[in-house]
Amino acid sequence: MAAPAPRPPGLCCCRKGSAAGPEAPPAPPPPPEPPPDVASASSSQLFSLRHLHLGLELRPEARALAGCLVLELCALRPQPRSLVLDVHPALRVLSAAFRRAAAGEAPCAFAFSPAEAAAAPAPPPPPPCPPPPPPCAPPCAASPPATATFLSAPCIAAGPLPPAAPPGDPPAGPPPAAAEPPPPLPLFAQPPCSACPLGFRVDPFTDYGSSLTVSLPAALQPHQPFQIIVRYTTADGPAIWWLDPELTYGNAKPFVFTQGHSVCNRSFFPCFDTPAVKCTYSATVKAPAGIQVLMSATQSSYLEEEGVYQFYMEYPVPAYLVALVAGDLTHADIGPRSRVWAEPCLLPTAISKLSGIVERWLTAAESLYGPYIWGRYDIVFLPPSFPIVAMENPCLTFIISSILESDEFLIIDVIHEVAHSWFGNAVTNATWEEMWLSEGLATYAQRRITTETYGAAFTCLETAFRLDALHRQMKLLGEDNPVSKLQVKLEPGVNPSNLMNLFTYEKGYCFVYYLSQLCGDPRHFDSFLRAYIEKYKFTSVVAQDLLDSFLNFFPELKEQCVESKAGLEFERWLNATGPPLAEPDLSQGSSLTRPVETLFKLWTTEPLDSVAAASSVDLTKWRTFQTVLFLDRLLDGSPLPHEVIKKLSECYSSQLDSMNAEIRIRWLQIVVRNDYYPDLYKVRRFLENQMSRMYTIPLYEDLCTGTLKSFALEIFYQTQNQLHPNLRKTIQQILSQGLNPLPAIDTTAVTTDTPAMVLEDKVSEATNGAISLRDVNVSA
Repeated sequence: MAAPAPRPPGLCCCRKGSAAGPEAPPAPPPPPEPPPDVASASSSQLFSLRHLHLGLELRPEARALAGCLVLELCALRPQPRSLVLDVHPALRVLSAAFRRAAAGEAPCAFAFSPAEAAAAPAPPPPPPCPPPPPPCAPPCAASPPATATFLSAPCIAAGPLPPAAPPGDPPAGPPPAAAEPPPPLPLFAQPPCSACPLGFRVDPFTDYGSSLTVSLPAALQPHQPFQIIVRYTTADGPAIWWLDPELTYGNAKPFVFTQGHSVCNRSFFPCFDTPAVKCTYSATVKAPAGIQVLMSATQSSYLEEEGVYQFYMEYPVPAYLVALVAGDLTHADIGPRSRVWAEPCLLPTAISKLSGIVERWLTAAESLYGPYIWGRYDIVFLPPSFPIVAMENPCLTFIISSILESDEFLIIDVIHEVAHSWFGNAVTNATWEEMWLSEGLATYAQRRITTETYGAAFTCLETAFRLDALHRQMKLLGEDNPVSKLQVKLEPGVNPSNLMNLFTYEKGYCFVYYLSQLCGDPRHFDSFLRAYIEKYKFTSVVAQDLLDSFLNFFPELKEQCVESKAGLEFERWLNATGPPLAEPDLSQGSSLTRPVETLFKLWTTEPLDSVAAASSVDLTKWRTFQTVLFLDRLLDGSPLPHEVIKKLSECYSSQLDSMNAEIRIRWLQIVVRNDYYPDLYKVRRFLENQMSRMYTIPLYEDLCTGTLKSFALEIFYQTQNQLHPNLRKTIQQILSQGLNPLPAIDTTAVTTDTPAMVLEDKVSEATNGAISLRDVNVSA
C-alpha cells in the first residue's frame, strides 16, 4: 500500500513532561519539522496560502523579467518566526515586506514605473481601528477581482532594502545589470494597517533551487490574513525561455514562454513549489508593444490605455501550472469554447488540423468524467525550442509546433492534455514521488477518450506502440532499477524531473487498467472516476486516497480482498520494480498490429525474400502508428545485415521522404545505426531543417555512438546558430562525450509531458551505448 499522506505539523504544540517551577526558563521551541516534500525548501506546512498576485514586466531586450509577488497567507501556528519560499539562483530578490491584509480588500494593482506610482490617487484618511480580519478560509474557488476605485503605494515601495547578509553568506541572486529599472510596485485599494520592510536571506538548497527565508513580525497570530510582498528580477532560468526573433517561425519579434513542471517555476516567482499546495492567482503583465501575452487563467483582459494584460485564475492550482507565453501570436476560434493561438504563418495549418475536433474530444471526456470545469480550452503552438511536446497548463495547453505535421501524434498529444484537465489539474499528485497518479490516470483517460472517438482498434495500436517503448526502456535501465516503481523514493537533492519516464505513464496506465478490469465493465470504472474527481477536486492526493476511494466505491471488491490478490497485490503494483504485473488485452487492435508483425518477420527472416517483403504491404496506406511501430522494431534489431538495410532503402526510402517527421526520424536513425552511407545526405538535410529537441537529439546521440561523430560535428557547426542556446549546449555535451552523455545534462532546464518524445535528456545508468530520446519518450 502507499504510504499515508504527509501530515502537516499539528496545531497543538503541547508536550508531556515534568512540570517546571515558576523560576524555570521557558523551554525553547521544538525544531521545525522537515518539509513533507523533499524537493521543496518551503515552509508550506506552516501556512495557508489563499491567493497570489503577480505584477510582471517583460524585458526581452535584456532577456529579463521584473516581478512583484504579493502572497496572501495565514499562519497555522502562533508566531511563526519566518516564511520560507522556493527560489532559484537565476532569481534576484530585491526586497521583502509585510502588510496586514484589510478585510474584504480588492486584489492589488501594480505600477510599472515611478511616474505611474506617483500618479496614483491618494487614499482616503484611514478609518478607526478596524475589527480583526476574518479567519482564513481554506483555498477554494474565488470570485474575480474587483476594480479598485483608488490606489496608493504602500510604505515599502520606497523603503530601503534590508541589511546585506553577513560576509561569507551566499548572495541573494545574480548581480543586477547596470541601471536596471526597478520591478513593479504594488498599489493597494486601502492604506495598510501596518507595512514594514523585512529581513531576508537566500541560501543554497539543491542544484535546481535555493531557499528564501523572510523574517516575520513577532506578534503574528494564527488564522489572521497577512501579505508578504517580494520584489525581484529573474533572467534566464529553468522556467523562462527567451527566444530571439530568428528562433521563431516569423523571424519578426522576440518570444518567451515558461515551463514550470516539475520544479522550475521557483525561477519564475518565489513560491511554495510543491504540488501539495494549491491557490488561486492573478497577474498583471506589461509587455512591449505588439507582443501578445497569454497565461493559464480562466479570465483575461487587455487594458489598452495602460498597455497591460490582466489575468485571473479562479480555481486553485499548484505553482507549476502557472504559465505564461508572449510573442507574435494570433488566434482563431476552433470550437464553442476553444481557440488556437500560433504565429501568423502557422495559424492556417493549426486551424485545419484542429477545427471542430477539440470540442468532440471535450464532449467525449465530459461524458466519461463529468463537466469540464476550466471554462475555456485553448491551445497555443510554441516554436520548436519548446523543450517538451506538450504541457497541460489549465485553460491553455502548450504544444510544440513541430508536431503539427504528424496528425496521429497530434491527436494523442492533445487528447492526453485534455485528460489532464481532470487528472493532474483538478486532482493532483501531492508528491512528485507519485507522478503516476496524474500521468497514469491521464493516460488511461486519454485511451478511453480515443476509444470513444476513434474506436478500440486505434487505441490498441497506440497502446501497443507505447508498451513496446516501455519494454525497450526497461531493457535499457534494467528490471531492478528503482525508477521503475510507481512509488519512487525521491532522495534529497534529486531533481523530480529525473523521475519522469515511461513507467510513470505506461506502468501507471497498466495499474489503472487493471483496476478497471476488476470492475468487470469500464463504464462502472468511469463512474468511480467521476466520483473520485468530484470528491478530490482542487486538492492534491496520494495513492492511498485513490485506492481507498476505489474499494469504498466497490464494497463487493473490498469484501473479496482484491487488494491482496496473490501476485497482483496493490502494494506490489506500487513498490515492485520491473514490468507491469499485468498488461491490457490488445486483441481488438490485431487488424492493425498483425500486418506490422508480419512485415517485420518478412524482413528479418533468413534467407531474405525482398520481393515478397516489398510487395506485401503498401506503407503509404498504413496509419502513422503502424509505420513507426514497424520502424521501431527494425531499430531494436539494428545493426541489420547489409543486404537487408540496402533492400529496405530501395523499397521504402523514397516513400518515407514524403511522410511526417515522426516517421522520417526513425528511418534516419536506422540509416545511422547501420552506417548506411548512401542515405546519409538525408540525415544532413533533416538536421539542417530542424530546430526541435525531439528531432535533433536522437540523431546526434546515434551519430556520436557510432562511427559518424565527425559527420555530426560538421552538421552541428553549420546549423548551431539556428538552435536555442539550451539545445546547443546539450548537443555540445553529446559531441564532447561521444558515448552515452545524457546523465551529465542539466535536467532542470527540461521538464514534462506528452507521449511523443522524451521529457528530459536523461537515460540513467544504461549500458547500451545506442540510447536515444526515442527510447525514453514521454510527454506531460
